[in-house]
Parts: sequence; C-alpha cells; structure tokens
Amino acid sequence: MKLDLTDAELDELDTLLTQTPEPAEPLDAIMLDGYLCGVLVQPRIVPIEEWLPPIFDLETGTLPEGVDPAWLARCRSLIERRHAALNAALVDDGWFDPLVVDLDRSAPVSEYEPQVSEASRALMPWVAGFHWAQERFPGLLELDDDGVQLALSRLYRHLPAETDEDKEIIATLDREHPLADIDAGIEDLVHAVYDLWDQTSEARYKVETVRRDEPKVGRNDPCPCGSGKKFKQCHGRG
Repeated sequence: MKLDLTDAELDELDTLLTQTPEPAEPLDAIMLDGYLCGVLVQPRIVPIEEWLPPIFDLETGTLPEGVDPAWLARCRSLIERRHAALNAALVDDGWFDPLVVDLDRSAPVSEYEPQVSEASRALMPWVAGFHWAQERFPGLLELDDDGVQLALSRLYRHLPAETDEDKEIIATLDREHPLADIDAGIEDLVHAVYDLWDQTSEARYKVETVRRDEPKVGRNDPCPCGSGKKFKQCHGRG
C-alpha cells in the first residue's frame, strides 16, 4: 500500500482544512475521505486539477482566491497521499479503513433530530463527502446499471431520506440487509465502495481508439503539407 497518513497527519490535515479562508466552506477530514473514494470509483480517471478545488468549498466547488501557497502545498501533499493510499488499498486488498465519527466523543443526539441508527450516525459525514463527489462528477449517476444503483443505495441509506422513494429504499434495505452495529455498517460501506470501483474499472482504464479524419499517410507518400517532398523527408522525419 502507498504510504498512508498517520493519525497525527490526519489531525493536521483536518486542522489545515479549517484554515481555508472564509467564506469558503471546506470538507472536514471525514467528509474528505468519502469524497476521495467518490472520485476513485468514477467511470473515468478524474485528474487532480478537477477534484482538488471542490474540497475547499462546498458552495462553489472552487479553490478560494489568494490562498497561502505554502498552506495549499501542504494540504495538497497530504490529500494526494490519502488519495493514493485509498486507491492502492482498493487495488491490492479490496478493502480500506474509512474515517468515521467517534460516537463516544460526539455530542448527544437531540430529541428533535431524526432518529437514525448508530451505524448511520457514525457513517453519515463520510457518505455525505462521497455524495459531494457525485454532485461534482455525475458519471456514476449516468450509468444504467442495476449493480451500481444498488451499491449507491447501500451507501445513501445513511443519509436523511428526501423523498418517499428514498424512504422506501432505506426501509427495504433495513428489512432485507439490516446492520447490527457500526462494524457491520463499516463492512457494508467498504464492500459497496469496492463493488462500485470494480464495476467501473473497465470503463475507467479503457483506452480510446484514435480515429483519423483522413487516411494514414505512408512514409513514401507525398507530404500533405504540399512541399512536394516525400512524407518521410518532410513532416514525417524523426
């Protein structure tokens, strides 16, 4: 596995993200973890120039102007290492250790908040980060694949249901695939992410065939530039 972040470096990264200049609203370390996995399971390889800026602002999906270059470089270094470690874990092991909320250290649940399982309380921020990746890069949502949709449902069961259809899906999953505790929730989450990664691998690494608008020029043919020379003696040299 690629050299992953230590606990101290994860804490450092979380602190660095809180230092993102206002009014930007950055992800925290747990949401970032889900976001990175949401990027990795896309049916295309998303370049860092696309996926890095949305980490720093949930409102605009862009990097704030005038940031400290040293701060940004340190953020990028730590984020890239976590991204690489997650990718390597999926490739080599089919497993990774997600960052989740420590319920023992979190605030008590208010009686006015929606009642959710402990697994969903612990995993909700991670899944919210994963969902943010799908908002920015909707490649998964555009796939007409029942396996992809099922895996997404297994993840989104941990988010508040927004429609009657969402409520029905969550109720079906809770009935047919109940999660006994947080450990079971983590295991199911990781397996769902791996299923998505596996189902999109072929598309992600597909090599596109280059189509030529004109027939291929032979080395002994006249150069298309009109010089009168053979192609090999003109633009075909080298």
